[in-house]
Amino acid sequence: MCSEVRILRLRTGISVPCLVHGDSGASPVLLLHAWGESRGSFDRLIPGLKGFRIYAPDLRGQGEADKPPGGYSLAEQAEDAASILDALTVPRAAVVGSSSGGYVAQQLAVDHPEKVAALVLVGAPLSLHGRADFADAVDQLTDPLDEAWVRDSLAWFPLLHEVPSSFIDDRVRDGLRMPAHAWRNILSGLAEATPPTESGTIHAPTLLLWGEQDSLLPRSAQETLASRIRGGVLKVSPGVGHLVLWECPDQVAADTTAFLASLADARTTIV
Repeated sequence: MCSEVRILRLRTGISVPCLVHGDSGASPVLLLHAWGESRGSFDRLIPGLKGFRIYAPDLRGQGEADKPPGGYSLAEQAEDAASILDALTVPRAAVVGSSSGGYVAQQLAVDHPEKVAALVLVGAPLSLHGRADFADAVDQLTDPLDEAWVRDSLAWFPLLHEVPSSFIDDRVRDGLRMPAHAWRNILSGLAEATPPTESGTIHAPTLLLWGEQDSLLPRSAQETLASRIRGGVLKVSPGVGHLVLWECPDQVAADTTAFLASLADARTTIV
């Protein structure tokens, strides 16, 4: 099966690497990773997404993407995502966003509805407006980052299931690749934005995957988010925390595949 990393020059002025995986004629799926991560956070998900053409970029300021001093507002992050699809000559794709990547995905669906065939929001927030509890610690960061600090920061998102230590080590390396200004500015861009479902309307069919033991995102907010998206469906994973993608990638792959297949079946029936 074809798999390669392409370097994309975006119309927003930066270059980002993008993993391209799967058969060229298959339905496209764009994966948007969370703050502080990289495309590598999808390494355990992608093998389960069979039958799709997968596009997994590193996003601005993170991984091996360019790390300019600015351009980190939520709207600009969503514009990067739209530009990634343009650079790939993919007019429309299903979009899977993990945690804050799901927030960017929502903004993409609001700003560029023609580009989003469907959304899968994995532990994604209704709102990030305001100041996070860990913002003070992020504001105090200086370069070079301390590995112990990055590793300790993962405790902000408690894990209830065992995750391979190699995967955790990779996420620590992700954090160390980011300069302090990227940590700060991405978080600020998310926190300062009007929540997407308050600034516009999402028309794309949407599946929300949420861990029942998520200590950051309350169920009531997930139910509100689902209600604001016509046909939004919430699926709850018992005994799972905020990092649904990390804790149960096989289940996320199965749920995503079934959801996207159901949409394809519905279109076939209508035709």
